[in-house]
Amino acid sequence: KNTLYVGGLAEEVNEGILHAAFIPFGDIKDVKTPLDQATQKHRSFGFVTFLEREDAAAAMDNMDGAELYGRVLTVNYALPEKIKGGEVGWAAQPIWADADTWFERQQQEQEMQRLQSEQKAAMLEAEELHRKKLAEDRDGEKDEEADSAKGDPMAMAEAQVLKQNAS
Repeated sequence: KNTLYVGGLAEEVNEGILHAAFIPFGDIKDVKTPLDQATQKHRSFGFVTFLEREDAAAAMDNMDGAELYGRVLTVNYALPEKIKGGEVGWAAQPIWADADTWFERQQQEQEMQRLQSEQKAAMLEAEELHRKKLAEDRDGEKDEEADSAKGDPMAMAEAQVLKQNAS
């Protein structure tokens, strides 16, 4: 952030005086004092834009709370102007400028939801196949136990005990 908000300006302060007050901290790109449309005087605040971020930080540290023409200054990083309806919020762009990105984002969200639902369906299908495979394996083990128990009297006794315990 290279632009500073400077609040609490006295009526006598103009862009030249503001420039002179902040030039000791570094090269200044721009100085603005927005005018009141009715009085054609500045609205007791202005903006100073430095070329370097470090210069802006130094100016903010040193000038916040300083006096200029008998008034105490408030110096902070400036926030971008916003306009109604714009998602990005820059005053320099029209309200419809973000419409394309909004539509793209909507399409991306729909695609993401579609992919998630497909993935969920695939996971459920895989779980169902896994359950069926486990059930088949258990049935196969029971059949093997029964087959082996037919010829082995010890295995037959074990199978009977297992059936009794299961009941």
